[in-house]
Amino acid sequence: MSEISFELYSTSFCGACRQTRAVLDRATRLLPAVTVSEHDVAFEPALAESHDITATPTVIVRGADGTELSRASGVPTIDHILVAAARALGR
Repeated sequence: MSEISFELYSTSFCGACRQTRAVLDRATRLLPAVTVSEHDVAFEPALAESHDITATPTVIVRGADGTELSRASGVPTIDHILVAAARALGR
């Protein structure tokens, strides 16, 4: 299991979600040990509600134990994702 993971909460019709997916794809090329899981809130509304997802896209950074380390809504930059990963790994 990786030390950190990214969870993307998205919807299929969301243009910003496509952009976020591309940023996360780029980040995983730079950080191959990091995993990404994606959850479509239209198909998993209970999961989204249980994690207090109020907007898409939302990215949650989780530690190896599943603890939420940070979250951001909207399209992140690659720098934002890399800084979040570095902070998560350095804690």
